[in-house]
Amino acid sequence: MLYLYDGALDVPKILKEWYEQEANSNYGAYIPFVGTVRSEDNIEGLSFDIYEPILNSWFEAWQKRAEAKGAVIKMAHSRGDVMLHESSYIAAVFSPKRRVALEFIDEFVEDFKASAPIWKYDLKGGKRVYALDRSTAIKGSGILK
Repeated sequence: MLYLYDGALDVPKILKEWYEQEANSNYGAYIPFVGTVRSEDNIEGLSFDIYEPILNSWFEAWQKRAEAKGAVIKMAHSRGDVMLHESSYIAAVFSPKRRVALEFIDEFVEDFKASAPIWKYDLKGGKRVYALDRSTAIKGSGILK
């Protein structure tokens, strides 16, 4: 499941909901990953824009990959502003086997950083500034691709 929220994520609430959703599914491994906004370059926080149609397609492909391994993948991401030390991203894998979950969460998070259509802006002095130096171009995107 893909969940999008306005503003910072309520990590304990989301992880508890996900755990409860899968508590009786007989999974031997539950591996969450939580991303938080860290202090760098004098930012006050980050702001995110999301192109939902492409994100939904990208996530559906990952769900199919998870199903093929007998696993479940869940993801939550913020839209808009998220301040320092708040969470903007959570991913979790539920799997019958530990190794599948460990490998799958790593692959998923790395591909998310490289491929998800989410644009990041620094919040500085009350303004949104595109975070070009910390953004990853999406493969095949841009007018020259």
